[in-house]
Amino acid sequence: MPTRLVSFEAGGAARAGVLLGEEEVLDLAAAGLPYGDMQSVVEGGAEALAAIRSALKNPAAGARRKLSDAKLLAPLPRPRRNVFCVGRNYMDHVAEGDRTRGVQNSELPKFPQFFTKAPECVIGPDEAIPDHGASGVTKWLDYEAELTLVIGRPGRDIQPGDALSHVFGWTLANDVTGRDLQRRYGQWFKGKSLDRSCPMGPWIVPADELDASDLAIRLTVNGEQRQSSRTSKMIFDVGQILHHLSLGFTLLPGDVVMTGTPEGVGYAMQPPQVLKAGDVVEIEVEGIGRLRNPVA
Repeated sequence: MPTRLVSFEAGGAARAGVLLGEEEVLDLAAAGLPYGDMQSVVEGGAEALAAIRSALKNPAAGARRKLSDAKLLAPLPRPRRNVFCVGRNYMDHVAEGDRTRGVQNSELPKFPQFFTKAPECVIGPDEAIPDHGASGVTKWLDYEAELTLVIGRPGRDIQPGDALSHVFGWTLANDVTGRDLQRRYGQWFKGKSLDRSCPMGPWIVPADELDASDLAIRLTVNGEQRQSSRTSKMIFDVGQILHHLSLGFTLLPGDVVMTGTPEGVGYAMQPPQVLKAGDVVEIEVEGIGRLRNPVA
């Protein structure tokens, strides 16, 4: 079982912890470690991970909390900056999007296509995604399962071969999108930054414990499989993503980067399928875990 680093709420405060099996969490601060929140763990890097792994060998009884008494939050409940995202990064997803626009012969993007989601969009596991239907903001709410990384070491002009040394760990995220807004405004930020449109979690797996280059990635809606692919099918791998994103731009510890979604999104289905109140969306990435969120 990999190390699973979590943020959780207990007694009204957000705290950093690590899971102990399936029913308990070790409160890092209560265990005497100088890490009160996940940002401090990320900034602590290898030293923090070494201290946490040492604490796991003999967990302090007074620092153990039942998960039933704690609420899991997004691993970084409020990222320090906008969440960085990559669009059109799986060939089959490019093709399905082109088909909806009547384009017959898809071409691979020559460079990663970046956009961002506002940090306030982030919510945790089991938290509700608003359908925004009552307000009439969007009629085309869609899902996108994504392998997501957290930067642990700052860097600018990162070379592809050195990129993984800047990754602290891996998590999951759902790039919930108002498709009609995405098209209406001619750019992606508005349609992808609706309130509570970035479920993330349920935890972070340290990068040194998982090779994320070829993992199964899946998404279901109400138990029906919609997306199923592998991270090896990315057009631009993590090395290329971080290389291009960091050109002339410094990435910082705690930055979150979503790496793109595979084929199977709702708007490209025949007939199209949108998210609606009562739906339950689940994302699973091999070796990391499962992220579940209802729509309300």
